[in-house]
Parts: sequence; structure tokens; C-alpha cells
Amino acid sequence: MKKFFDDIKKDIKFKSAGPGKKLTEDTSTKPEKVQSSSSGKNNRHAPSEGAQMAGAAALARIEQHQRPKVHTSQDAIRNQVKRELQAEAAAQAEKEKVHTTEETQMLVKDLTNLSVSGVYFTCPLTGATLTKSRREVHIKEAILMRFEEDAVEASVMMIHTFNKDKEKVKAAVDIISKYVENICKNPSEEKYRKIKLSNRVFQEKVCCVEGSREFLQSLGFTSVMLPVESQEEEEEFLVLPVQSPDDLELMKERRDRLQRGEAVRAQLDRQAQVFRPSPNAQRFELPPEFYNLTAEELKREQQQRSDLVEKNAMLRTKAMREKEEQRARRKYNYTLLRIRLPDGHLLQGTFYAWDRLPVLFEFVRESLVDGWQPFELIAPGSQKIQESDEVALAECNLVPAALLTFAWDAAVQADIAAAGGKSPSLLKPELLESIQSLS
Repeated sequence: MKKFFDDIKKDIKFKSAGPGKKLTEDTSTKPEKVQSSSSGKNNRHAPSEGAQMAGAAALARIEQHQRPKVHTSQDAIRNQVKRELQAEAAAQAEKEKVHTTEETQMLVKDLTNLSVSGVYFTCPLTGATLTKSRREVHIKEAILMRFEEDAVEASVMMIHTFNKDKEKVKAAVDIISKYVENICKNPSEEKYRKIKLSNRVFQEKVCCVEGSREFLQSLGFTSVMLPVESQEEEEEFLVLPVQSPDDLELMKERRDRLQRGEAVRAQLDRQAQVFRPSPNAQRFELPPEFYNLTAEELKREQQQRSDLVEKNAMLRTKAMREKEEQRARRKYNYTLLRIRLPDGHLLQGTFYAWDRLPVLFEFVRESLVDGWQPFELIAPGSQKIQESDEVALAECNLVPAALLTFAWDAAVQADIAAAGGKSPSLLKPELLESIQSLS
């Protein structure tokens, strides 16, 4: 079929080319029109004009039509592998989706079963409640915001809070105090009102302490480029203008503020909670923040607990037991304590492991309506603990969690009863408003 259309195409091109010419013929003369002969049995009749147009259109369609791609064996293999990989990827994605969902459900379940969701802190500058990871960043931001209100206070906070090395802080504070002392004693001496920034003592003792330059600027020092003898280039100095007697007194007061300054630390949020009476009062599920251990160490800790019964059966001296107890106490950062009240309700709070007993008694007292009345706390093992004892909670084996029993002082209660008084109220109403049930 294609050969047939090729012949037609050639014939059309030949017919449209016009009559032939001899090479020796003069091209300037007008050629005569040659008529095609209709006689002769061997001559083929030329196709009609309609046939020619139809053939040309059909040929054009054939040339424009793309041949179907013939797949080789490699193409088939490649396509098959591609389909298998796509199917495998889809299956893996579905598997990961299910796995992620299961992990999320397990995490939610674990968080639901925790005795406390985590350890939280309160910023003393803003009152915001913060997580452990967020507290330092938030405090730094809060201190920097204070520069708009009081640059002296903010710079003092910077020096005592941003620098962890207390020895370096003390050295910087002493040198700055010496600057102020020299200026106040010699107010007209220009040399005491100029601090060369490249000075070795300033670089090693003052400049390295964050906030020190901000404090000097709050005193009135400004940065100035000054010429230096036997030196071509100028150097940077901190220069203080001449001070009036009132300004000098103000400098002394600011120096005293620097010397009295303390680090701004987030305060542990007790997360006071009240629970209804429950048989699960002694069951504690603590988040990782309570432990000063890594994940691997926590696993080993659980294994050690399972071996505790066997270990207790061994004959150990008192010194050995005390040494092991001290080592165990260092594993905990915080402790979660519950106090069972006479009506069965449970008061819960979070403490540092090294908080002293008076801190615990103060927490309980602040939660009571009649906190002025004397009371007792009984630790596990029926051991009475005394508020007057300056002993850490860890040293009383109250870490990482413990259930204590609350009891009003018996003698005082007897006197109240004899006088016809009523039994004291227990927890404050605001605590009872958010009472919960232990799971």
C-alpha cells in the first residue's frame, strides 16, 4: 500500500515539474506546452485530480502516524522492576504509617499513665511556666527585655546569670568595683575614667564575662577611638565623662547592686494536685526528667530493681549499705511526693531531690486551710520526720517518689476537742476545685 502511494507521489511531482529541456537548448526561449498522448497500449493513464489529492492526504497521514514502540526484553524487565519497586514502596509506606500510629498510641497511653506529665519551672521575671529545655532561653530573653526599663539591673542579671563560672564572675565584679572606687576617689583624674579595651587585665578578667561591658555602659562609659602614644593606629577605649558628686554617689549605689547581684533561676513548679482516695496511691510512673540517667542507664536501673530481692539476701555491712544508698540517691534529680490526708485525699507535689525537709512542710502548710496548726508527717516504714531537721529528701529515702501520711498533732487536737472546737479544715478550696482520680 505504501509503495502504491509512493508511486502516486512521484508521478504528481513529475507531472508538476513541466516539460523537459535539452542541455543545449536556449533557456531564454519560452517552452512549448507538451500534450500527453492518450494512445498506446503500454501507456498508463494518469490518475485524476481527486485521486491525486486523496493519495496525498493518505500519505501525509501515514507519515505523521508514529509507529508503535516495540518493547525489548530489557524494557519489559525495567518496567516490571519499576512496578515492583512502586508496589514495595507503597507497602512500606503503609507499614510505616501503621507503625507510627501504634507508636503514637503507645506514647499517648504512657503519658496518660504517668503520675505527672513532666517537670516544669516558673520564671521569676515573667511568671511563665516553662519546660526544662526552655527555661534558660526564656530567662535570657526576659533579662534582655529588662534593658528598656533598667539597664543597670539587666546588666547585673546578665553577669550573674549568663556566666556559669562563678570564680570568673567574682573576679570581674572585683575589677569593675575597683574601677568605680578609683573614679570616686580621684574624680578629676582622667586616667581612671579611661579603660583601654586591649588591656590584658581587661581582656582576661572583664571582657570575657558576658554583661560586663553592658554594666560599664550603664554607668556612663562610652566607646571612643583614641590615639595611643608610639602607635600609628587609634584604639578603642571606654571613656567616662567627668562626674558630678551626685553622679559619683549613684555610681557607688550601682556598684553595690552589682556586688549583691544573684543569678536569676527558674523556680521549680510544685504542680500541686489533689487526688481522691485511691488504692493506687503508692503506684508511681515517673517521666525521664526525674532521673539523672540516660535511657540505657534507666534500663539497667530496672534490671537492678529486679535483682534487689536477691541482693538484700546477701550479708552486707552497714557501711556497704550506706554507700550503696548514697550512690542510688545521686541518680535522681527530682522526687514526686504524695501526702495522704486524714480524709483519704492525696496531696501531690514535685520537689528537688536535695530539697530540705522544711521545704516539704512549708508546701503542705500552704495547701491547708488551717496551716497554722502543728502536724506530723510519717514516712514509709512508720518513720516520723521532723520539720526542724535540715535533712535533704534524698537522705530520708524519699526519692524518686514516696507516699507519706499526714497527722494533726495529737496533743493539740485533744485540747481543741476538750474546748468544744471543731476539727480543722483540710485543703484549700482552690485545690479541691481541680481534684482528680488516680488511674
